[in-house]
Amino acid sequence: MKFHLRDRALSEFMGTGFLVAAVVGSGIMGERLAAGNLAIALLANSLATGAALVALILTFGPISGAHFNPAVTLAAAVGHDIPWRELPVYITAQCAGGIAGALVAHLMFGFRWFSISTHARNGWALIFSEFIASFGLLAVIWGCSRTRPDATPFAVASYITAAYWFTASTSFANPAVTLARSLSNTFAGIRPTDVPPFIAAQFAGALVAALFFGWLVPGLQVDAKLVVRSGDGVKAHSSGG
Repeated sequence: MKFHLRDRALSEFMGTGFLVAAVVGSGIMGERLAAGNLAIALLANSLATGAALVALILTFGPISGAHFNPAVTLAAAVGHDIPWRELPVYITAQCAGGIAGALVAHLMFGFRWFSISTHARNGWALIFSEFIASFGLLAVIWGCSRTRPDATPFAVASYITAAYWFTASTSFANPAVTLARSLSNTFAGIRPTDVPPFIAAQFAGALVAALFFGWLVPGLQVDAKLVVRSGDGVKAHSSGG
C-alpha cells in the first residue's frame, strides 16, 4: 500500500512524539520511584524507551519507515532509500513531534507544559559517545533492514537499551529527541547550550556509518519481498532515544 507524503509525515510526527513522551515520562517516573538511586532511574528509563521503540516501529514502520530520527532520515537519503526532496518534510515532522511529546509528558505528570533544561551534558567524552551511539544505531539499522527486516524493531530497541548503559552520554543518538529534551528540565533533559555539539556528533556518526557500509558491502541490495513497505519504499528504519 502506498502512503501519501502527508500521511508519512504525520506518522513520523506521532511516532517521534510518543518516543519522546516515553523517554521523558519514564525518566520522571523512574526518578520519582528510585528514591535517589540514579542507577534504578536510568534502568527504568532505558527499559521503557526500548519497549516503546519496539511497539512504535511495528506500528508506524509500514507507513513511514519509522525513522523518528533526522539522522536516520539523512542516512536514508544518502542511501537513496528516500528522495532528497522529502528530507525536510520528515525532519520537520520529527522535530515537531518530539517537542509535542515532551510537552505531553510534562502535562501527564502535572508539570508546567514546558521548561528549559539545566542538566549539563558537555565535554568531548559525551560528544564522542554520541558519535559512537549514532554510528552503532545506523549499523544495526543498515544490516537488519537489508538481511533480517522483521528483526529490525527488536534489534534497534535492544541496541538503544544497551547504549543507554555503555555510552557516557546515555545514547541520545537522535537530533529530534535531543532538541525536545532541551525543553524538559527533568531527568532526561539536556541544556540548550549542549544541544548543538550533540546533534553535530549524531549527524556525523550516522553519515559516516551510511558511507562506510555503502563502501563495505556495495552490492548488498534490499529484497523488496522481505521489506516492511512504506509509501516511499523505505525499509523499517528507526530512531534512537
